[in-house]
Amino acid sequence: MIIVGELINASRKSVAAAIEAQNAAEIKKLARDQVEAGAHYIDVNAGTFVDKETEYLPWLVRTVQSELQAPCCLDSPDPRALEAALKVHTGTAMVNSISLESARYDSILSLIAGTPLKIVALCMSDEGMPDTADKRLAIADKLINGMVQKGVKIEDIFVDPLVQPVATKTTYGVEFLAAVEQIMNRFPGVHTIAGMSNISFGLPERKLLNQTFMVMAITRGLDAAVMNPLDKRLMAGVLTTEALLGKDNFCMNYLKAYRNKKLVF
Repeated sequence: MIIVGELINASRKSVAAAIEAQNAAEIKKLARDQVEAGAHYIDVNAGTFVDKETEYLPWLVRTVQSELQAPCCLDSPDPRALEAALKVHTGTAMVNSISLESARYDSILSLIAGTPLKIVALCMSDEGMPDTADKRLAIADKLINGMVQKGVKIEDIFVDPLVQPVATKTTYGVEFLAAVEQIMNRFPGVHTIAGMSNISFGLPERKLLNQTFMVMAITRGLDAAVMNPLDKRLMAGVLTTEALLGKDNFCMNYLKAYRNKKLVF
């Protein structure tokens, strides 16, 4: 499971304050804590600072990578901010994200075409967010084929079928799960990724719902997630599920987590 640590996001008040004050120590700590908890990428988002995103996103990248060698997931719809961040990034970054929305597709595609960058592809178009698995699959098909034709390797594509709150519509959970399974079966080599916490929006005991839904999604083939790696129960659920599904060779990751007292239930 590829974990993208979600905590360095300007939508969080403490992070926004740290960005504005250029408090590198707090950003570095958040980055290191997430990597030590199991994150493979560190998401960096300065999106609430619309007028300064081209300045703040590169600063976040430099700050994170001055502390550790982990790659970043550059989280912005603005190609100018992404380009500025890519200029200072060391190693292979993940770009979050492209979609079929006309305002975003061409500009982001020109940025990633023919590069080794990892790219998150949102199942969203000018018609909005799809509400069924079939609609998600249709968008994923266009996105994947369009990018592959421009030289993006299929193994560098992370399709996000978009999690929507089950409190809003009863079928949102099952439609997402069906979309993950269909995408993984139809496009061998592609990845699927999602921000899982949206499923529980508006409901009590959100962590319980998030943890359960993560397990369900992994059984359908989800192999990456934008999540909080400091949630020990959530991480334990990921490790346990992968061990039981035969995705953890000789249960080595599970045993390592046990020895490090990271299995919380």
